[in-house]
Amino acid sequence: MERILIENGIVVTQNDDREIIHDGAVAIEDDTIAAVGPTDEVAGAVDADRVVDASDHLVIPGLINAHTHVTDILLRGSCGTDRGLYDWLYNVKQPGTSVMTPDDHETAAALYCWEAIRSGITTFVENDAEMRYGATEMLESKFRAFERSGIRSIYARGVRDLPPDEGFEALIETITAKEPTVDHPDQHEYTAETDEWVAEVESLIDDYHGSADGRHEVWIAPVVIEAMTTEGLQESYRLAEEHDVMTTIHTAEAPEQEAGAISSIEKLSNIGCLGEHALLGHCVQVTDRDLRLLAKTDTRVAHNVGSNMALGNGFAPIPSMRDRGVTVGVGTDNSILSDQVNMLGDLRLAALAHKGHHRDPGVLPAQEVFDMATIEAARSIRKEDTLGSLEVGKRADVALLDVDHPQFTPLPDVIRALVYQARGTEFDTVICDGSFVMEDGEVSLTEEYPDLRQQAIDAASRIVEESGLAESDHS
Repeated sequence: MERILIENGIVVTQNDDREIIHDGAVAIEDDTIAAVGPTDEVAGAVDADRVVDASDHLVIPGLINAHTHVTDILLRGSCGTDRGLYDWLYNVKQPGTSVMTPDDHETAAALYCWEAIRSGITTFVENDAEMRYGATEMLESKFRAFERSGIRSIYARGVRDLPPDEGFEALIETITAKEPTVDHPDQHEYTAETDEWVAEVESLIDDYHGSADGRHEVWIAPVVIEAMTTEGLQESYRLAEEHDVMTTIHTAEAPEQEAGAISSIEKLSNIGCLGEHALLGHCVQVTDRDLRLLAKTDTRVAHNVGSNMALGNGFAPIPSMRDRGVTVGVGTDNSILSDQVNMLGDLRLAALAHKGHHRDPGVLPAQEVFDMATIEAARSIRKEDTLGSLEVGKRADVALLDVDHPQFTPLPDVIRALVYQARGTEFDTVICDGSFVMEDGEVSLTEEYPDLRQQAIDAASRIVEESGLAESDHS
């Protein structure tokens, strides 16, 4: 058992009182927080094996990314943006990810984790929407990188059991016609029968849930409600309850998805698929009735402000959700939409965007925004008892942010500084589960992948060529 003492820092506890301890310390024993308090009290009571001097640092809980996509990071910057949801999905993301090899998936996962760690993230939820049924070799490669990263990875296996009908196939044909040089995959390749999906996910849970010394989890993720049968949605929620995990679904993201007789959220409510085991991504196109149903069922929401703005889909009514008591976590979503894996950057974006959208400068205070990446994000994934704050007995996920920079000068309000002044690149030490995953700015993962940056550049170049994206008029 290793005892670590972090001392002389500004400790942002995120406990119930949102206590901030100047000249504070955090003591870690093995994988657990053993003490939090003033340095002179904690240091005198701990016989530490390692001491970290956190002078000129904020000591915060490891950040939690409630909704993200890992694989398409290799398409970042090479295939054009300024597209709507379906144009981007069918003409960019699917063609690019469909030609990726197992090695590409491992490279993408390692690159993602490298960037996430440097941004203070210790937990992320990946909604893997474009992985074909039975892609075991791809998943093994991805999970290998996740384990080597040392941080917490929640892999939500994307499932679809309803092929597109004739009308939607015609729409896809119209959308993809604008990119004749691109190799568009057949949509039927992404679907399988409900029982096949359930069997695969249960197998993944048996093989991988709780692996990586407990840091890796497996959930189930119906990709979108319109690509699922009622049976498929119900079986997904049943599986989540049975295995005490969660479902996570892209919900009410674009206006086109809410053109039916009832809303997506009302449908999920009617068939028994809302509740504490449901984390809904986006929830942009929602009504007051939808918000009431979310609050009534204790359904959680992942707010993806960067991608929602990039696709021109609008703003989820986060202030109204919070007023009703809906738990909300922030997600960075796709790095080819929000451009970077940077939680603090997205917190600033969320805080400012909602002020402007609602024409109310007080609509979303800095503390509430920071909560959505820490303690409230932990609740959004049902882990508020173990993650999201620096408290005795919780898992030792800690990030140190260097404030010896001009943008933090002066520093009268720590929370406002984290939300509005930080660039998200000032972290130099990150601990997950009591182990250093970044120390003095060096990420340990890069020792496993010493040529990672060049591997990613080479893989990205080949993927763009093989998929036909290189010849796109919108590259």
